[in-house]
Amino acid sequence: MKKSLSANFLKFIAAAAMLIDHIAWCFVDEYSVLGQIMHIIGRMTAPIMCYFIAEGFRYTKSRGKYLLRLGIFAAISWFPFIFMEYGTFPIYFLNGRIGVIYYQSVIFTLFLGLLALIVIHSERLHNMLKAPILIIIFALSFFGDWLIFAVLWIIIFDAFRGNFRKQAAYFTIVSAFMVIILWLLSAEAITHSLFQCGVLLALVPLYFYSGERGRGGRFGKWFFYIFYPAHMLILGIINVFI
Repeated sequence: MKKSLSANFLKFIAAAAMLIDHIAWCFVDEYSVLGQIMHIIGRMTAPIMCYFIAEGFRYTKSRGKYLLRLGIFAAISWFPFIFMEYGTFPIYFLNGRIGVIYYQSVIFTLFLGLLALIVIHSERLHNMLKAPILIIIFALSFFGDWLIFAVLWIIIFDAFRGNFRKQAAYFTIVSAFMVIILWLLSAEAITHSLFQCGVLLALVPLYFYSGERGRGGRFGKWFFYIFYPAHMLILGIINVFI
């Protein structure tokens, strides 16, 4: 079967799924059938993003610049993410004191995933240093959306690059573990954890990935960098004021 989906097309799929998911979080009852369907669709976004972090790691001309770009992107996205999620600023004043919401968007977690790949593949770092650095990266991921699971997905997609069956198998194992953990920890156990199984839907479009960038040029490259913070800011404004 011909694999005909380009990287840019898959990123547009991820963006559309994310928009559907975030609209649901802002305006649709999570416990409704519509809410569950929209969240299931939205679960495709993070795995696709993780997949292309692993791909970008291999194709980028400068991994340092790629990491810096993601870091800046994560910092820019912090405010719109918190504003959309909580309807407030990440740094706020309450009763004469300064408060900070440390929770970060998925871009922060993608940044950590890319950093993990750089550490793993580094020829300058001694192997004995890699393990503690990776442990620190995993610990920091708990401040980001998708937690440690997104970092593990990125590592899996990189480790088994070129072997989609193994990528899919190990991705499924980590995802199943994630659903079980969320099921055990969530107060809304079944409702809040079952739709997380939607991450497995990402394997369908990823299977048809052609390995080509596709049409779009620089627009395709920068689209997501603009779309991600912009759509959250707009949804946050609508949610707060309307």
